[in-house]
Amino acid sequence: MSPEEFVKNFYLEKQNILYSSFDKLSESVTSIKIKELELNQIQTEKLKEIVSDLLTDTFYTILLGLDGSASIGNTQESFKIYDEENNLISEGGDLEGYAYEYFHGE
Repeated sequence: MSPEEFVKNFYLEKQNILYSSFDKLSESVTSIKIKELELNQIQTEKLKEIVSDLLTDTFYTILLGLDGSASIGNTQESFKIYDEENNLISEGGDLEGYAYEYFHGE
């Protein structure tokens, strides 16, 4: 897996969480709580924007933290990321550009 594929998978996971949170057929804890709010369409779209922004900030910060470009908690250091077969995916500094592209690019 390349650094770009690694970041893309994080982005796809963010999109899956967002989708399932607002899917009327989903039975996730989040989707149930959102349904219980009984929001109108405008309120639902606004909440969806807020949740999307929160997920974007969270996933982006985690990726930058793994890359050494941001802190995780109170510690900032670079991590090497390997797949199950011990192939190097990233050795620090490889994720930031792709993370920006996927999470903040147009």
